[in-house]
Amino acid sequence: MTYEELLKEAVQHGLDIYEMPLNTRIKGLYSDNIICINKLISTNTEKTCILAEELGHHFKTDGNILDQSKIENRQQENRARSWAYEKLVPLSAFVQAHKQGIRNRYELADHLGVTEEFLESSIKRYIHKYGTYVTVGTCTITFEPLGVLELFK
Repeated sequence: MTYEELLKEAVQHGLDIYEMPLNTRIKGLYSDNIICINKLISTNTEKTCILAEELGHHFKTDGNILDQSKIENRQQENRARSWAYEKLVPLSAFVQAHKQGIRNRYELADHLGVTEEFLESSIKRYIHKYGTYVTVGTCTITFEPLGVLELFK
């Protein structure tokens, strides 16, 4: 999914999106149907990942969760990130990439339009959720090592 496609989806949900210079350690913010993306981010690939997470906050969090020392805020942060991972790196994407001959993490991140860091974080989230493998249809996705096994019928 591209940055432009996510922008359109956000607008369809009544969100206002602004790109503006933010503190260098802040990549994005969400509050009251407004998303700010740090204008200093140099690639649309990284902006896509940040926008997806901020959309996750719109759909999955409530209130001010900036204080990450509180467990309930960390849980909400994880829900927002999980939403973003499943949006940009759905399980079906591993199977599709395998069928298209994509064989490593770099190629997979490039194919999906996400950063390698975002891909790695999504894989870690899937391991936490499913363990080291999960079956999708007639395929088994292994996360350690990353791969897809197909059952033939």
